[in-house]
Amino acid sequence: MSSTKVKKSAKPPTLSMQEIQQSYNRYQGDLQSLASKIGELEQEAEEHSLVLTTLDEVLAEEPDRKCFRLVGGVLVERTVKDVVPALQTNRDGIRKVIAGLAEQYKSKEDEFDTFKQEYNIRPTNV
Repeated sequence: MSSTKVKKSAKPPTLSMQEIQQSYNRYQGDLQSLASKIGELEQEAEEHSLVLTTLDEVLAEEPDRKCFRLVGGVLVERTVKDVVPALQTNRDGIRKVIAGLAEQYKSKEDEFDTFKQEYNIRPTNV
């Protein structure tokens, strides 16, 4: 652990302008791809919540009502009482993945900020 601290406090390795530009672009690409994935998963979680809201009403009135669910590209027939717990589990799992990706994003963003400070990179208006 202490060796990591020494490396971080040490002077940054000398990189050519091209290597700095490549690293900068890589950081931007990584952050953009993480943000995109988080957005996709948030939309999926929202869709799960919307379906669950609709099915909660049906579950209260008619739990044995037929419903259909797409599982691995196959449409299967189930009852509402069988589908609701599975959807809740999926939504909760998606939310956990989103939280993990958000942590990764924050970590990568901090790393990128450190990189920009080390090489004195400031955005310019062109």
